Amino acid sequence: MFSPGVERAIQASIAAHAGQTRKGSLDTPYVVHPIHVALLLARHGADEETVQAGLLHDVVEDCPGWSLARVAVEFSPRVATIVGDLTEDKSKSWEERKRWAVEHVEHMSAESAAVKAADKLHNLSSLLAELRSNPDHAQVWSKFKGGRERTLQMSGDLVDALHAHLDSPLSRELVATMLVLRAAAR
Repeated sequence: MFSPGVERAIQASIAAHAGQTRKGSLDTPYVVHPIHVALLLARHGADEETVQAGLLHDVVEDCPGWSLARVAVEFSPRVATIVGDLTEDKSKSWEERKRWAVEHVEHMSAESAAVKAADKLHNLSSLLAELRSNPDHAQVWSKFKGGRERTLQMSGDLVDALHAHLDSPLSRELVATMLVLRAAAR
């Protein structure tokens, strides 16, 4: 189904994220997230390097030993550029990082914006599933630095920016998911 290059990116993502878990879930290995991102991208017709970037989109930010230079050498400069477009500066506050993400969208290539949209779509879908399965919504929102209101606001701002930049089936799916999430969060 996937090319040898995508297979290498899957293996690299699994190794890089070994031992990491999803926010608020000690049961879910973190690597489930970049795999979902890659599957969303593939479903929406992304090319091989964009799918690779989806698999690797968090390695520089979250995994020791990974740099954009390493991504460029092991995969390609284009994959590294896409990953770099999504890499947040962890020395900044949550608010600054989220504001930067929204403002940065207009400067992204279509491929970088697609990876960011798939990333956000999976994160919002995971949050929505958790809200639907856990009646204690306050407990769900407590995992987010922005709490309920700021997380919804910043997520909505990012979704709007991505949709304005992409206006694709992927961005429309993201907009629809954001609407459902807002309704579920009431």
